[in-house]
Amino acid sequence: MSYLDELNPRQRQAVEILDGPVLVIAGAGSGKTKTLAYRVAHLVKNGVRPETILLLTFTRRAAEEMLRRAQAVIGRTGKGAFAHMWGGTFHATANRLLRTYARSIKLAPEFTVLDEGDSRDLMDMARRNVKAAEQPKRFPQKGTLLAVYSRTVNTGRGGAALRETLERFYPWCLEHEEQLTELFRRYVALKQERNLLDYDDLLLFWHELLQDDRTADLLESRFSHILVDEYQDTNPVQAQILVRMRRHNRNIMVVGDDAQAIYGFRAATVRNILDFPTQFPGCTVVTLEQNYRSVQPVLDVTNKVIAYARERYTKDLWSERASAQKPYLVTCYDEPQQSTFVIDTLLAHREEGVPLRRQAVLFRASQLSANLELELVRRSIPYHKFGGLRYLEAAHVKDMLSFLRVMENGRDDLAWHRMLHLLPGIGEATAGRVIEAFGGGGGSFKALKDVAVPPRAEEQYGKLVELLCALHGSKRPLPEEVRKVREFYGTLLRDLYENAEVRDRDLDHLEAISQRYKSRREFLTDLALDPPASTSDFAADPSRDEDWLVLSTIHSAKGLEFDAVYIIHAADGCLPSDLSTETEEELEEERRLLYVAMTRARNFLYVSFPFRYYSRPYGTGDRHTYAQLTRFIPPVLFDSFERIKLAQEIVPDEVMDAADIQQRIRSKWW
Repeated sequence: MSYLDELNPRQRQAVEILDGPVLVIAGAGSGKTKTLAYRVAHLVKNGVRPETILLLTFTRRAAEEMLRRAQAVIGRTGKGAFAHMWGGTFHATANRLLRTYARSIKLAPEFTVLDEGDSRDLMDMARRNVKAAEQPKRFPQKGTLLAVYSRTVNTGRGGAALRETLERFYPWCLEHEEQLTELFRRYVALKQERNLLDYDDLLLFWHELLQDDRTADLLESRFSHILVDEYQDTNPVQAQILVRMRRHNRNIMVVGDDAQAIYGFRAATVRNILDFPTQFPGCTVVTLEQNYRSVQPVLDVTNKVIAYARERYTKDLWSERASAQKPYLVTCYDEPQQSTFVIDTLLAHREEGVPLRRQAVLFRASQLSANLELELVRRSIPYHKFGGLRYLEAAHVKDMLSFLRVMENGRDDLAWHRMLHLLPGIGEATAGRVIEAFGGGGGSFKALKDVAVPPRAEEQYGKLVELLCALHGSKRPLPEEVRKVREFYGTLLRDLYENAEVRDRDLDHLEAISQRYKSRREFLTDLALDPPASTSDFAADPSRDEDWLVLSTIHSAKGLEFDAVYIIHAADGCLPSDLSTETEEELEEERRLLYVAMTRARNFLYVSFPFRYYSRPYGTGDRHTYAQLTRFIPPVLFDSFERIKLAQEIVPDEVMDAADIQQRIRSKWW
């Protein structure tokens, strides 16, 4: 049997097209990963050299999974065929290209990639430089500033788009437009002075490389085929990069689902996938509609929810998994009753053989699970909540990496200050003298030996200088280098933080990761571009149970599936969020959020909302407001659900004729 026989007709059509632009609209659970993997294998089997294929995904793990599957299709005869293929995220690919072509744009190849936390810190430095604190009115903090900057530059129009960004997303910052322009100029200057690039720079520099026709031709010629996953999540800059990379060679396939475009807050735009046929005339559109995840009743209701979208590619998902059980629409009196219902139901499913970890409670925003979490703790039910801090945002991990960053890029002031401030007795002034001595000594760590430091810092400072001198320029394997840094940092850890043992286990993980890399540069870059999840915050607690319930924001659950899904707080004001109802585009994205949440369910789907919300903690007062079911599930869809009414709604399903009510009111006066 041919490997192509393992595909359904639509998947096979997408795989067999070898030339020209192709748009694959892949509905939820329709096997898009399999389709992409088989497409790669089919290209190679038809003579395309793997090193000329560029596979762009949104996580490195997604690229690795696709290549693993493609290798399995080819079999042993093609062992190692994909060793030199370009597969990874947009940002990782940009990093690889920029390391190669850096000098042509006067960029030192040893540049450091800032993670989000470091970018915020550098933005704060720019904020201090423009004396933002001296403004007579409230001025945005570093996190808001970075969000404004990122959303602006990812439009592809740079500073010209600042006013538009402020008007639409940050209107309270409009009065600071002039100061923000100056601040962002300073932020860019600080990065360039220190040879630093943030996430956005990786795309911007790649985009700028392509503005020169000769360079664009050179980069385009490297790749015979480009394949892009999750195209609905790309931003305007990424789309412009692809257009420039395919000016002459039109072999490009993008795969995505406009109904799952939910990352507008990251500057992603659904317009990219909707406008692809216009940007690449003559493209073939293939729609994958067979769903391999959910039972048909779940798909029936999700199809109806998304059918109200203002603009979309029409598709109706179907499944061979039949079921007589409709999804549930649950009306609760208040939040405590909603929490009780969810917990009672998930425990009942557990008794039926559905493990807790195959069940998930989803919500629009992290704070909406607060009441549920209290009840889970009270009833001793372990859970993991996703959507929190990333591994690299942990202070002790950033501390460790600062040593390596200093050795990799001596101009990285942020890393210098973080590393030096770990030592007792060293403040801003002393740190400044140390950094100045390093620069004045021509970038030699030996020059640090002559710097006078406070008596309290002398012992540890001397050991630090000894460590830096020993490691700089040495031929030690990276894991040994990390181990040496850890030995020194370990003497400081207990004095710096509580729970040192837990933090030390995270460093075990960091040291283990380093064994996969040959160079410090590759190690630091990969950690910044594709950080692992925290091993301490999200690990199961073996002393409590081998099983746990999943709590997650809808955004964090995208791409996952569960046997039973509970969507809580499906009420107007929560979903859609009352902060995302000003424009039609925002409302449409909120509708897609509900669709994404519902399509995570394999067998059981529960959508619940409490119609009474207390404005104080329950039991401390009776101030409350009433809510209504999300507007995305109108009464015409109720027949697609099995209704559970734990509390009678304020407004019955059959609403009285408004004209009759008005007539009765008038009759009281006439």
